[in-house]
Amino acid sequence: MMHVWHPRIIEVCHTFDRCCRFTCYFLRDTMIEKLFMRRPLHRISKSSTLPWSFILWRNPSLHFSSSESSHLQSQLRNQEQECSSSGYFIGSPARVQKLIASQSDPLLAKEIFDFAARQPDFRLSYASFHILILKLARAKQFTLVDDVIIRLKSSSYSITPSLFLNLIKIYADADIPDKALRTFHTMLEFNCKPSPKHLNRILEALVSHQDYIRPAFDLFKSAHRHGVLPNTKSYNILMRVFCLNGDLSIAYSLFNQMFKRDLLPDVESYRILMQGLCRKSQVNAAVDLLDDMLNKGFVPDALSYTTLLNALCRKKKLREAYKLLCRMKVKGCNPDIVHYNTVILGFCREGRAADACKILEDMPSNGCMPNLVSYCTLVGGLCDQGMHDEAKTYVEEMVSKGFSPHVSVSHGLIKGFCSIGKIEEACGVVELLLKNGKAPHSDTWLIILEMICEETDKVRTQNALQDILKMEITRHTRIVDAAAYLEGYVIGKIRAKSRR
Repeated sequence: MMHVWHPRIIEVCHTFDRCCRFTCYFLRDTMIEKLFMRRPLHRISKSSTLPWSFILWRNPSLHFSSSESSHLQSQLRNQEQECSSSGYFIGSPARVQKLIASQSDPLLAKEIFDFAARQPDFRLSYASFHILILKLARAKQFTLVDDVIIRLKSSSYSITPSLFLNLIKIYADADIPDKALRTFHTMLEFNCKPSPKHLNRILEALVSHQDYIRPAFDLFKSAHRHGVLPNTKSYNILMRVFCLNGDLSIAYSLFNQMFKRDLLPDVESYRILMQGLCRKSQVNAAVDLLDDMLNKGFVPDALSYTTLLNALCRKKKLREAYKLLCRMKVKGCNPDIVHYNTVILGFCREGRAADACKILEDMPSNGCMPNLVSYCTLVGGLCDQGMHDEAKTYVEEMVSKGFSPHVSVSHGLIKGFCSIGKIEEACGVVELLLKNGKAPHSDTWLIILEMICEETDKVRTQNALQDILKMEITRHTRIVDAAAYLEGYVIGKIRAKSRR
């Protein structure tokens, strides 16, 4: 039975067919569905009273008999002739451009583009090409992108460089370096002069792949022949990759080449070379480069100093590291927490925790407050040197500032006190932890309990430990309450031992 559609739906469909010659399917679909949301437009059958063009568009999989097919083709030809004779036009290029831009589906945008391009005496705008190319590229329809670019080439438009810049970025994000490289040559085919920005984007895409470092270097060397002069960033991109690969000689050659071409290196240029030298353990050369940088009026950034401080500490040149730390503020770069922690760690590693304490004490006066890492590093270094009383002082200080010592730090301190027979001090650390809601590790409990309990009382010791470990500890459990029994037991044993 033929389904009879609402007269208004049929009227809207016929109006769009007459006026737009099937190009505004998106608008027609949207309008009809907004007007008549109660009636879905899918599953339209051949028996519908809607126009044949609309039925075919909504159901491209419909199969027609030979007579139906002939009838359909005849009806479509008649509609096209009717539109032509009536003087209907597809619309302005700006209207088609907006229609293409409004599509979320890039393939539908391509269909609209193709249909408009087939119309006689109609010329698509450059903006339509630009929008469609980027839509297809972002959807990774790269074969279609190439097709549209070929058509753009034959349209003799003046191409904007931004199109190729966006394409290069898309190819780089999609991890297709060869297409990014090919885009450079495509620009030349369009008589569109690449800029250093285009060159740098391509170089970044290429050097991220080991196999494309040589093509990147070749492009860099030949760029001037195409009117593109590499800038400082271009040199930095290649210097970085050669330093990472250990080719310091090539990196230095590029660095010196900048001066010959009247280009000034920047802070990043110097830092890249410093990092390369430090990786090769050439710390003295890196420090000399820093001095050269300062003499030429550059202010090194925080990362440059971090690189040198870390390298000096690893080479056990602690005196030079501390001098550099003190020079930083004078040279215009205030040391931050990373710089201080790097030097504190260096001193603690070499058994000079006392000197590390002085560095930590100087931090507030230089506008930098110690953090959890600062305290934990220092306490660990003090414990390693047997300076347990000083370590306890810093634990108390860090807890008073709201920092919670790591389990390994508190365990090391308590173990250190127990190893030299200072049981009361060890219990004091345990008490401090419990009061601040921090539960010592079970290994810590075993160490301290074995020290304060008699050999014959090991069964009671083990039972006491089991009692505390039976209680389920969650993030909301008050550790003080959970450990109350064990704490009382420990304190009682200490007092009993002291009375003897």
